[in-house]
Amino acid sequence: MAPIQYIVEGGHRLSGSIEPSGNKNSALPIIAAALLTEHPVTLENVPRIRDTETLVELIRSVGASAEWTARNTLVIHAKSIRAADLDPELCVRIRASILLAGPLLARCGEVMLPPPGGDVIGRRRLDTHMLALEQLGAKVTATDRLEFRASKLTGADVFLDEPSVTATENALVAAVAADGITYLRNAASEPHVQDLANFLVALGARIEGIGTNTMIVHGPATLGSVTYRIQPDHIEVGSLIGLAAVTRSPLRIVRAGVEHLRSIRMGFERLGIVCRVEGDDLIVPSNQTLKIQDDFGGHVPKLEDQPWPAFPADLMSIAIVTATQCEGVILMFEKMFESRMFFVDKLIAMGARIVLCDPHRAIIAGPSRLRGAPMTSPDIRAGMAMLLAAVCAEGTSTINNADQIERGYERIEERLNALGARIKRVPERKG
Repeated sequence: MAPIQYIVEGGHRLSGSIEPSGNKNSALPIIAAALLTEHPVTLENVPRIRDTETLVELIRSVGASAEWTARNTLVIHAKSIRAADLDPELCVRIRASILLAGPLLARCGEVMLPPPGGDVIGRRRLDTHMLALEQLGAKVTATDRLEFRASKLTGADVFLDEPSVTATENALVAAVAADGITYLRNAASEPHVQDLANFLVALGARIEGIGTNTMIVHGPATLGSVTYRIQPDHIEVGSLIGLAAVTRSPLRIVRAGVEHLRSIRMGFERLGIVCRVEGDDLIVPSNQTLKIQDDFGGHVPKLEDQPWPAFPADLMSIAIVTATQCEGVILMFEKMFESRMFFVDKLIAMGARIVLCDPHRAIIAGPSRLRGAPMTSPDIRAGMAMLLAAVCAEGTSTINNADQIERGYERIEERLNALGARIKRVPERKG
């Protein structure tokens, strides 16, 4: 497959309405969890991106049927599945392949997974998955691949050693099929974890504590058929808030899922960007102060990511680019991943005033006039942040390895061009 490149002519103001795609991080565990039931599952608002397409190929490889009946509607029927060796090439493309451990263990009693791939943003432990599934009765062997076996899954009092999103999702899916009650403590509670839990409830599971860090699952559940709509992607909404701010553009983000935007809006308010809510739409006016709010007593403020419901790690790259266009100084503290900050050298080359203190902290002083430059996207979120920088910069930028952006954002160049951006995709899309 030819590498994808974006050629961006910066400096154009945007306007109009845009609807965020379905949440990629909901779609992936929900597609995997559809293997739990023998009955058909219809999923609506599924983002058509590289990662979902790859996972669809993976679930077909174990015997499930999966058909796109409309652009964003997927029908999955896992009438009978087998825990065959999963294709290592497909698994290495996406980290979400680990999400197949829970449902395949529940349905087949065993699963063998090659090491999962995904973004290179620092070490991402798999230990929490193994510990959780072991407590539910699985035997885990790790060699050149991961082997999970369980003749029977049994409910347990499970304390996760970190609130890992994907480990919570794997444990939740396995617990639905386990015999007895499972307590999942120190569980992740992100919107996409809630979305998965709500999907499982719609299938017939009994889960208490959705949205908290302790979930109680009454198993085993009798699961049926369901039609379920995936929630809007709050990370894409945050990216669009940043885009509107750096281009000083008025945008209406329709059906934005405003109930999950509190910490995101608060983070942007620290940068002098205030949004307003109209029904389920989020309005970003063009007359923003873009003035960083000092801490009490005139101290330099800090924006840091933390597990939900705090400001999400996936928006830190976007916030950094946005801060380069705001007046004042702020410390950005990325606590979760030790390689996510390394893209700031590209912003410095474009004219941003940033001091990278260490792999986790950067000081941004703004505003800076950014100049177009050649860049290479290292991961999904840094790629989107680079796209924001290119759209607001003077002159033309080239973003190589834009395949990474398209792993997380559906047809993003088309949708931004509809608002007035000038982004050329090479090669052009077919259909």
